[in-house]
Amino acid sequence: MRETRPDPADLHRARQARLVGIVLATTMILWMGAQVLGGHLGLETRFAFLFDLAAIAAFVWALVVTYQIWRGRRG
Repeated sequence: MRETRPDPADLHRARQARLVGIVLATTMILWMGAQVLGGHLGLETRFAFLFDLAAIAAFVWALVVTYQIWRGRRG
């Protein structure tokens, strides 16, 4: 039997998808931890908004990369 090599573009998309998954999971865990920690420490509201904005930025990045992966598979 002949062994076929995976397409480099498929490997790149798989790496991107894995990175998106890691970023999403890490962002969610860190964001929830920051909310709990901020509540226990009594941090000001502006810090909560800072954590929220950082999480939103990570989610927007993940959405953009996911869209690029989707577009790459279509074309």
